[in-house]
Amino acid sequence: MASWHAVAAPAPARAPARKRTRARDLDHRRPRPGSKRSVKAKVGVAGGLAWIIVAGVLLAGIVALNVAVLRLNIRLDHMNTKSQQLQAENAALGAQLSGAVSSPRIQALAKARGFVPADPTTIGYVDLAPRRP
Repeated sequence: MASWHAVAAPAPARAPARKRTRARDLDHRRPRPGSKRSVKAKVGVAGGLAWIIVAGVLLAGIVALNVAVLRLNIRLDHMNTKSQQLQAENAALGAQLSGAVSSPRIQALAKARGFVPADPTTIGYVDLAPRRP
């Protein structure tokens, strides 16, 4: 029958004793490379900084684009205002022209210069189209 008593296991191997550093050895010590954790932290910070810079550049570009569009809108508004003024001037000149060439005005000017209307009985018409037989 098996016994419940454990058999003594061999003692685990001991790690070699660490050498104690003396004060004079501290001055000539080689620098230990940084832990992987600090390297990863630096890469993460650098990556975050790069994204911040990229976002800042993109935002600056968007702002510049908006300013350019606003300037174009202001110029377009000025052009629309000038166009409306020119259309109003054209309408006023058209009305003035139609008043200048109106029949009663021309008749009044003709009478002032001594012209008289032609006698309707003396008016004859010439047919310029050839007749076909």
